[in-house]
Amino acid sequence: MINVLQHNNSLASVFLAELRDVTIQSDSMRFRKNLERIGEILAYEISKTLEYKPLEVASPLGMAKASVLKQQPVLCTILRAGLPFHQGVLNFFDRAENGFVSAYRRPAKNSSLEIQLDYISSPDLTDKTLIMIDTMLSTGQSIDVALKNLRKLYGEPAKIHIASVIASTIGLEYLQKNLPAGTSIWTVAVDEELTAQSYIVPGMGDAGNLAFGEKD
Repeated sequence: MINVLQHNNSLASVFLAELRDVTIQSDSMRFRKNLERIGEILAYEISKTLEYKPLEVASPLGMAKASVLKQQPVLCTILRAGLPFHQGVLNFFDRAENGFVSAYRRPAKNSSLEIQLDYISSPDLTDKTLIMIDTMLSTGQSIDVALKNLRKLYGEPAKIHIASVIASTIGLEYLQKNLPAGTSIWTVAVDEELTAQSYIVPGMGDAGNLAFGEKD
């Protein structure tokens, strides 16, 4: 299931417009804040699909009926651009456990790209809801590699949600073929093109550099 927020007008489109805008991107603090805001919006949308249980809460004037999550999700992000985006999701799922994956793309012999996994850490995922966070879903290979390793090392989740800011058509098609059945993908916008270096067009540029500065 693919959920695209930009199909309906909302503040997510406003924050995404600022993320794309070269005249605003020079303000790295605002760039990070907009990633965080979109994380909050996507967390709220995902929360509507989760399971809840009834609860009675004592207020100063009596008892009130409420609904609370049956189980907290596990949030797992791909470093480094995912950190402010992850924080936004965590702001809403503030009791969630968290995992982290360090992965990068390197050229392969056939001129394609391979995903190199450097570090992975997560709580147990068995029968839990996993929210996988990756700012830019370009080829889809980083998410695929990260999920395969998470499931192998930490158990099989009951449900998987993928959260991104921008996804490419190619990346979505790849994930639909390779992810477990029933996985839900959430993104604000879908862009059609990829460059030869697998950057999304029009995209927003290198989200990691824009958020934290250029790396060597």
